[in-house]
Amino acid sequence: MKLSDFDYYLPRKLIAQTPASKRENSRLLIFKEDKIYHQTFNKCINYINEGDVLVINDTRVFPARLYGEKIPTGGKVELLLVEEINKGFWKCLAKPSRRLKPGNNIIFSNCLKARVTGRENNGTRIISFTDPSYKEKIFEIGEIPLPPYIKTPLKEKERYQTIYSKEIGSIAAPTAGLHFTETLLENLQKKGVIIAKITLHVGLGTFRPVKTDEIELHKMEKEYMEITEETIEKINNARTRGGKIIAVGTTSVRTLETSSDERGILRAGNQKTNLFIYPGYKFKLVNGIITNFHLPKSTLFMLVCAFIGIERVQALYQEAIRLKYRFYSFGDACLFFK
Repeated sequence: MKLSDFDYYLPRKLIAQTPASKRENSRLLIFKEDKIYHQTFNKCINYINEGDVLVINDTRVFPARLYGEKIPTGGKVELLLVEEINKGFWKCLAKPSRRLKPGNNIIFSNCLKARVTGRENNGTRIISFTDPSYKEKIFEIGEIPLPPYIKTPLKEKERYQTIYSKEIGSIAAPTAGLHFTETLLENLQKKGVIIAKITLHVGLGTFRPVKTDEIELHKMEKEYMEITEETIEKINNARTRGGKIIAVGTTSVRTLETSSDERGILRAGNQKTNLFIYPGYKFKLVNGIITNFHLPKSTLFMLVCAFIGIERVQALYQEAIRLKYRFYSFGDACLFFK
């Protein structure tokens, strides 16, 4: 399939720069049984039934962006920590990358030193921290890495975390979950909706752009995921009773689909996934997706197209643009059913 099939034009003014005033007050575009509905997010409760399972990703974003200087030249360096591959050794993205070569030393905020120890084929660097308290210092001096299309400073840092975030490890938020509040989750549970948690730490796999004209040639980076026995039991039991499985975000979709067999039966455990879902993929488990509006040509957009069809998604996105929905991380949401 051609990358151009997943393109669309979005007016810049529709890229949300700040979160909604209240999480649950964002807009919600619903596609169910070939009908379109326009609601506020808190009305999602009317479209999710007793016995259905809502699967949420409890990952938490850590302050992965560091600003430093090369020693001894003083050249400015920006790092995005992606993954700790061994104790004290991190895979990272660097700006400007051409300045950082193996053997270079960096200091951050005059308190944390690192050394470049390697370079990978995909452009990432490997750095090592020598200070035994490096993790504490990263949390002291690091910044939460907002996407580059957000230019407005974020006043409340917790607005880029879900209210149920717990497991530290992501470099970007699973943004579909940003719309939920404690009250909404409680009301869903009172209705009989089952809440189940998975963990997928958002890394390069989720947001790295597709650069191949033939999308099948794109290789996803691996991301850590975990699914517990408790979650397995909730989902498998619900399915036997006819309940639908509704994934909050593309990360939850990929975790569930990675962990299920051809019959849709889940298995527990932790692993790394590089599952790339694009049109032609046969979903084994997921019946519904809550997700934000995604960037054109992104793997996230392709996943949604795989779920309900390219032409349908393109039409729904054009409807959202016409009605001035807000797009991307701090934007509005969709609820799509197969």
